Amino acid sequence: MTTQAIPGQNPAKGILFYMTGIFFMATMDVIAKLVAQDVHVAMAVWARYAGQTALVTLIFLPNLRTIARTRYPFLQFLRSAFLLMGTSLFFLSLTKLDLAEATAIMDINPILITLGGALLLGETFGPRRAFGVGAALIGALIIIRPGTDVFSPAAFLPLIAATGYASFVLITRKVGHDEDPRTSLFYAALLGALATTLVVPFFWETPAPFTIFLMLLIGVAGSLGQFFLIRAVQFAEAGAIAPFSYLGLLIAAFWGMVIFGEYPDLATWIGATIIVIAGVYVWHRERVT
Repeated sequence: MTTQAIPGQNPAKGILFYMTGIFFMATMDVIAKLVAQDVHVAMAVWARYAGQTALVTLIFLPNLRTIARTRYPFLQFLRSAFLLMGTSLFFLSLTKLDLAEATAIMDINPILITLGGALLLGETFGPRRAFGVGAALIGALIIIRPGTDVFSPAAFLPLIAATGYASFVLITRKVGHDEDPRTSLFYAALLGALATTLVVPFFWETPAPFTIFLMLLIGVAGSLGQFFLIRAVQFAEAGAIAPFSYLGLLIAAFWGMVIFGEYPDLATWIGATIIVIAGVYVWHRERVT
């Protein structure tokens, strides 16, 4: 006989969902940077939300009326607004900073998620989580190296974006147990699609055929990433999954080398190693307990 996992009671499963979501979101960021090299970044933001809205609507069309019903209309609006803010500012930062640099600064959001979960949602903040978050932050600081060229005025863009994303995750966690994940997925895209559709005509440039293909991929990657992130916070507290946001930094560093010729130096590799060790340790401990 099989049993269904109770939401919030399977941190290992939540962490796996979260890591999968981070992979798709990091891949989306890479594609957005490529798109922004050919057309205005506003078109990349529009493709991210319009693509997700269209994909989700087509997949869930038979049950769309049911999915569109939400118990938390205001919270759904608020979380969507925070996500739109985070995505727009982070995509803009990709036009001014290297991929790994922007991602490293953005990775302050796990600290905000964990602290917000403890202060606002009453989640526990034990020594294992404190170690994972603290060690991962040290690794990120080694990569960022305060006082260097990374801290240009453009560095504030991913920093503010991190605040928006952390707020989005915390609100998702708040509604996660009572809301259908498909509903959260739908509303996460709808507001962004409506807002960017109104704005994008002012920045429209005729894209090349390959850029059109990349814009379609942005919507697919964003949809998959959002789905897995929403599922993750249904099975694990925000503080448990927070350290694994740093996986995106490793993915960014890899694609930065392969696609953009941005080669991390020794300090970046040292920081990345610390992040991986911290993440694996927290996952192991959460699974054991």
